[in-house]
Amino acid sequence: MEKSINKSKLKKKIFLFLPLGIIVVALMLFLPAGSLEYWQAWLFISIFFIPVIFVASYLLKHDPELLERRPQFKEKEVQEKWVIKIASLFFFLGFLIPGFDYRYGWSSVPTWLIITSDVLIITGYLLVFFVFKENSYTSRIIEVEKGQKVITTGPYSVIRHPMYAGVILMYIFIPIALGSYWALIFFMPVIAVIIFRALDEEKVLSRGLKGYKEYCTKVKYRIIPGIW
Repeated sequence: MEKSINKSKLKKKIFLFLPLGIIVVALMLFLPAGSLEYWQAWLFISIFFIPVIFVASYLLKHDPELLERRPQFKEKEVQEKWVIKIASLFFFLGFLIPGFDYRYGWSSVPTWLIITSDVLIITGYLLVFFVFKENSYTSRIIEVEKGQKVITTGPYSVIRHPMYAGVILMYIFIPIALGSYWALIFFMPVIAVIIFRALDEEKVLSRGLKGYKEYCTKVKYRIIPGIW
């Protein structure tokens, strides 16, 4: 009965926050653009939020506990709190710049590159989804939970931080998909923060998660197979 109640609450959260998220992103893109003819924004919103709906539906059915943990942002480490605040600022600016870029014509991104970027964003999101399927302890905050185990299967057999790899892939191509080279400047610090978090996360997991040090010796690469 308790699990059913939790699912009911999760459904309400999804129906509340998903439309709100779409509205916020749309305002951040179309208001600076000053036009609803900003087709790159329409395409991006479609390819970004439609998969979110399917993933949320999947998790609601198969792993509601993970879906419930994902919105948590309360970091325990002080420096992580500051890192998140800085990254959030650049992330916010990174979504405002493309609209102004569209309005004033700062960039000239060819259509083929915009479409390719959208495909790569979907690819990054698919990688994140595979992480969700493989690791029920995936969280937005750096911590070791009770009962947590080292995951060595799926994408974790190739790199230690597959979710970060998927997110970085998305962040690199989001500004280009929105038709803006200039917005890349603001997404680069966010990517740097993700790399910093990966290193910090490894320290926390090595201290508190049994078997993680051994896992690191077997899987050498963190985010990019064969490179780092």
